[in-house]
Amino acid sequence: MSETENSTSPVIQRVAEKDASSTVAVAGHPLHAMTVHFPIAFVMATLGCDIFFWWSGDDFWLRVGIWASGAAFIGGAVAGLIGTAELLAVPGIRARVASWTHAVAAMTLIAICGLNWGMRLYDETLVLPNGLLVSILAAIFTGLAGWHGGKLVFDHGVGLMISEKE
Repeated sequence: MSETENSTSPVIQRVAEKDASSTVAVAGHPLHAMTVHFPIAFVMATLGCDIFFWWSGDDFWLRVGIWASGAAFIGGAVAGLIGTAELLAVPGIRARVASWTHAVAAMTLIAICGLNWGMRLYDETLVLPNGLLVSILAAIFTGLAGWHGGKLVFDHGVGLMISEKE
């Protein structure tokens, strides 16, 4: 081991000692982790609808894009509420900086999804080029929020409930 691995900062040791197990869970399964998949899929589906509309000009893709963007926003808001409850309820999660980075990226993503859906409801002809650009921005923020959420799970063990069973 290197010298830096042997000597850890006392601050990092105190953070690592705090339990980061999920408290907002059903039968040991964290609700936030279960609710983020559909909004992610709908963000990507909205981008796909915009690309297909740009390519084909078929109004079908406009209608599907309205539904996909609405589902992305509503699903993201639900996942965000659950994630916020988890963040506020568990001191071990609050103590990790990556939690706050993930939260800010995710809340920004939800706002972008709301903008995307609102634009389409107001005037569906705004899809080209504005809706497409907003969908690309939403896809980028999905990647950012997902990256930091993955860091929380894989690097910090946030939300993991380890049982004694093998």
